[in-house]
Amino acid sequence: MITNDDMDGVFHALAHTTRRQIMDHVRDCPGLSVGALAAKFDVSRIAVMNHLTVLEKAGLIISRREGRSRKLFLNAVPIQEIHNRWTDEYSACWSERVTLIKQIAEAATGRNRDTDSD
Repeated sequence: MITNDDMDGVFHALAHTTRRQIMDHVRDCPGLSVGALAAKFDVSRIAVMNHLTVLEKAGLIISRREGRSRKLFLNAVPIQEIHNRWTDEYSACWSERVTLIKQIAEAATGRNRDTDSD
């Protein structure tokens, strides 16, 4: 279960346009190196590294060292956990209502069949 502190970190990380762009690039090219990622931006490599630090602390980017380079991968689990926190109960409520509507419709259809055969 995601904590409030974890969510704060995720929301903070997602609040910056450049970090969202970084996530898009990493999503589109899993295993992208830090150097290749930095080349996509008009800011210094250090600025990109600072953004990556925020994303990694939030758990949104996972990096793996391969020799002298770092490979980057998107981790959507924190976003999914936030989504689940608010939608699980909501979805369950609507699922119950849809089931009830289905049962009422089926019952009404069954009654119509019974009266049609009289």
